[in-house]
Amino acid sequence: MSGGFLTGVILPGLNCDVALPCATQNEIKLDGAKNLAAGGCWCVAEGANMPTTNEAVDFLKTKVDIYIPAKAANAGGVATSALEMAQNSARLFWTSEEVDEKLKGIMNNIFATAYKTAQEFDRPWDLQFGANAAGFLKVYKAYKAMGYLKF
Repeated sequence: MSGGFLTGVILPGLNCDVALPCATQNEIKLDGAKNLAAGGCWCVAEGANMPTTNEAVDFLKTKVDIYIPAKAANAGGVATSALEMAQNSARLFWTSEEVDEKLKGIMNNIFATAYKTAQEFDRPWDLQFGANAAGFLKVYKAYKAMGYLKF
């Protein structure tokens, strides 16, 4: 398949290198994940919020070379919106090159943080775990610094 749009089901016999579920929550279920793996898919990058069921994610993590969870793959759009709001509130004007450079730094930091955290917990390349754990640790450290936690 040279490219195309599918919705609702991942058909057996579908051959692809990269899958980009970008439509709805729970778009890829376990049977669809199995069909992707059988069809040679080596990368799944989520473009929607939770487009892959937990069962399918667990399967894909063992079968594809690269699984990029939504919170990492979608971060570019969220970060760009935040940059736009910062720029507007400060009444600044950034060129598209400046925005791209700032975004590149943000995305590199997101990847590095998720990757490093996954490594620290002996979960190499589990970017979903790394992103979740890094987010939790950030909140935990903030609460502790503010004195809300006594342990």
